[in-house]
Amino acid sequence: MANYRELVEFISKHLVTQPDSVTVESSEDETGTKIMIRVAHEDVGRIIGKRGATINAIRLLAKAAAVKAGEKVDVDIVEE
Repeated sequence: MANYRELVEFISKHLVTQPDSVTVESSEDETGTKIMIRVAHEDVGRIIGKRGATINAIRLLAKAAAVKAGEKVDVDIVEE
């Protein structure tokens, strides 16, 4: 099983202006792996991107990594 949390964390930390505030959590259930990204309030827009393009690209990379192993990965942003 690949470590999808590390992949998403690496990408996220390189996109934001405050990489120390990035936390990525993962949990598994019967439907697959769920990854939650938390960033500083100022960096939420950087992670989402124009019309959601950046977060969709992150989701696509995580799903592409999971396809070979036959697993399912879901990536979401937690806004606080």
